[in-house]
Amino acid sequence: MAHLLKFTERGIYCPAGDFYIDPWLPVTRAFITHAHSDHARQGMGCYISTPITAALMKARISEDISVTALNYGEKLTINGVSVSLHPAGHIPGSAQIRIEKNGYVAVVSGDYKTEPDGLSIPIEPIRCHEFVSECTFGLPIFRWKPSEISIQEITDWWMTNQSQNKNSVLIAYALGKAQRLLNDLAGDGRIVVHGSIYRMNEILKHAGLPIASCEKISELNNRVKDKSLLVLAPPSAIGSTWIRRFSPFSLGIVSGWMAIRGIRRRRAADAGFVISDHADWDGLIQVIRCTGAEKVYLTHGYSDPFARYLPKIGIQAEPVQSQFYGEGEDLEVREPKVDT
Repeated sequence: MAHLLKFTERGIYCPAGDFYIDPWLPVTRAFITHAHSDHARQGMGCYISTPITAALMKARISEDISVTALNYGEKLTINGVSVSLHPAGHIPGSAQIRIEKNGYVAVVSGDYKTEPDGLSIPIEPIRCHEFVSECTFGLPIFRWKPSEISIQEITDWWMTNQSQNKNSVLIAYALGKAQRLLNDLAGDGRIVVHGSIYRMNEILKHAGLPIASCEKISELNNRVKDKSLLVLAPPSAIGSTWIRRFSPFSLGIVSGWMAIRGIRRRRAADAGFVISDHADWDGLIQVIRCTGAEKVYLTHGYSDPFARYLPKIGIQAEPVQSQFYGEGEDLEVREPKVDT
């Protein structure tokens, strides 16, 4: 990769500044876009991130890691290279990494979305010469409807389950998606959450974010008598002993991948709801165009077909290999085959 960025076996590297962005192998200095585990990994000598991401990494990786926190827009100069963090809108604390030297600007997006979620600071498109973009959902079949519609679908499913004397178990990321759902569904009934979600809630509350109140399910394996619950749980709960205490229940999954019907069947879900913390097809194109980048590098997702499409609308693009996997992380999905 020319100019400021280079892809290496350890991850995205800035030779001029001698630092990495979201590396997947241990390095001395790592800028981290957000706290999901495919972007924030253990073993780095020093982590640099937003304050919220710093707090989440300490909880998820280790309290003993060395972290430097930068506020959005605050600049850090390393070996003559100016680096700053800017909102990505993906999850709370998520950031794009802006890198500049001698007037030349590169931006690494991490993951991002364009729809506000009430918790994350909305994405701030940044003018640059080269842009590294995710394209988890880089096919035209992925076009999100307004999240309000999906929230109403979830509410209706929950109420139907109550009428059938069944609990509703809703599967979502423990970090980002779960808090978004909790806030949007609060007030419709009794919501209880898995311990991993409750832990993320407490960290984000401590950071000053408005997270709706909920109950934490105890670790006891007793059966739950209340059959009107909405249970928020991470994908690791599917098929576990933990989940059986809510029987009888209906299983729902919230993910952008639910736009593909076969994935819902593969996960043995009763219902699938399309809400994503990633940009859809139109959102990706919108953000990329706003950057004005001369060259776009595409990571994780449908990078090959998306790279073939962008030149048709006047944008130079190239797919690059990475170990980022977006929404595939928790749903065991790796770029399902779709007719492109």
